[in-house]
Amino acid sequence: MGPLLGAALATLAIAGSLPAGARGLATAQPDTGLPVASSLEGNYLAGRFAGSISDYRASADYFASALLDAPDDKFLLERALSLYIAAGELTEVRAFAERLSAVDADSPIAALTIGIDDFQSGRWTEAVASFQHARSGPLLTLVAEILSAWAEQGAGKTDEALARLAKLDGEKWYLFFRHYHAGLIASVAGRGDLAAEELKAALALDDGPVSVIDAATRTFARNGDFVTAKATIDKALASAPGHPLLKEVAALVNAKSRPAPRVRTVNEGAAEILSGLGSAVVREDTNDFGIVFLQLALALDPADDMTRITLAENFERLERADDAIAILDKVPTRSPLRRNADIMIAFDYNALDKVDEARATLKRVIRKNSKDKEALNGLGNILRTRKMFAEAADVYTRTIKAIGDQPQTEDWQVFYNRGIAYERTNRWPEAEADFKKALELKPDQPLVLNYLGYSWIDKGLNLKDGMALIEKAVSLSPTDGFIVDSLGWAHYKLGEYDQAANELERAVNLMPSDPTINDHLGDAYWQVGRRLEARFQWNHAKASKPEPEDLLKIEAKIEHGLVQDNTNKAAAEATDAKPTQATP
Repeated sequence: MGPLLGAALATLAIAGSLPAGARGLATAQPDTGLPVASSLEGNYLAGRFAGSISDYRASADYFASALLDAPDDKFLLERALSLYIAAGELTEVRAFAERLSAVDADSPIAALTIGIDDFQSGRWTEAVASFQHARSGPLLTLVAEILSAWAEQGAGKTDEALARLAKLDGEKWYLFFRHYHAGLIASVAGRGDLAAEELKAALALDDGPVSVIDAATRTFARNGDFVTAKATIDKALASAPGHPLLKEVAALVNAKSRPAPRVRTVNEGAAEILSGLGSAVVREDTNDFGIVFLQLALALDPADDMTRITLAENFERLERADDAIAILDKVPTRSPLRRNADIMIAFDYNALDKVDEARATLKRVIRKNSKDKEALNGLGNILRTRKMFAEAADVYTRTIKAIGDQPQTEDWQVFYNRGIAYERTNRWPEAEADFKKALELKPDQPLVLNYLGYSWIDKGLNLKDGMALIEKAVSLSPTDGFIVDSLGWAHYKLGEYDQAANELERAVNLMPSDPTINDHLGDAYWQVGRRLEARFQWNHAKASKPEPEDLLKIEAKIEHGLVQDNTNKAAAEATDAKPTQATP
């Protein structure tokens, strides 16, 4: 929920923070370099190690294996249970939950797991009783009460469910969830007017979440109030014009159709609270319990593709691209979010160095819509970062054609990136034009100022203007080591070696492990007579994993020093440097 939750997310804790990991329910047999353990201590340490690389499956298996030697250990039971859920391995988690509950009757994670299992089986009274043991702090109390209300609705007790929600009181975000779920329950119960009233109250507290916009718009339209429905969805689309779910419901409203409700069953309703809070928790990155919420939400509502996308995004943040792809592949082809899933999959393939798969995935998206700017730009970015500059330039050109004759401020990146692709393929006039267009769209963009200014100096053009652009870029981003490096290297190219050394020292302090910046500082030191320090910097550059072609030049300098004359021309010819900045 973003600002609604605020610092309250920090209160969410179940037996401390969770380690990361998980697989089936047998002894872990890792096959990707993880250790093999055969003792309690070994399995515990291996579980911690798997957690450090966010391997949920393996980590859970190690903790489960440790339980063979300590079957009643509360800590190990909590870890194994939580991690199997986080990994999406839910078939036998009730057994772990019951073992944990026997050791600790007030374990929130055990109570939540057992309650949801009862809920799925229609054991409504038992579910409510279990959820009450999950109350622990404001967030879990909110979850327990809303899940209990949905269980009462499952039992046909709508009045009791609404009365339970009406008792929830507290901060703004508490009231938001109270009104939102009261509206959903009223909708499921066929009380359309009450549903509209409650959802309006939720929107008044927070009109940002797509879920409440979708639910409210559908409810208004189902009640025949197309004026309010259209006003609600139009306002949302003004802020998020490309959102596929909002576009879908807008089309129904504009056609004056009565759409299906957002939530049709109690399972879908219960999943909403878990998904909503899980999304908020993983965005705040307070702890891994948000993943548990998201997985439990998918267990209740496997068709919730928004939750699946959010879960995949979190695995991407954990640098678990394989796990993200496995989750995204479950988004159905017919889903309005399948295109989004495919774009994410392409970047996950790229993260795994599977460039052909990434390219093929994006090309499939583009074949469905040749003017899909996001897919085209994504393909161009992948090709550019892989140094396929000529092909990238062609794709960016297609992107610019899709943008049309009136590019917006945010389109500066496309022109900037095509400029880079042109510059790297020796098409300077086209590159210069693109950099100037990018600055026209966003005049104070430091990346563009830096690249254009440096390129002018590198080519002996517009030297005064070029230095002014770089200095402006540094003033706008004084802690960007790449941009500061460009300023230092520009001084170097102009033969101003003392100033170059000063600026390059600052750049190295900002980015001490970058090979190019260390190489540049070594060159500057050599030119001012600090030969021992120059070789030290070159050795540091060599140890920082430079590109293969740069490594050969660095090794030659370590052995022979800079052999060219102390002139600007010779210095410029000594290196084939480009602006060393991160590009979007």
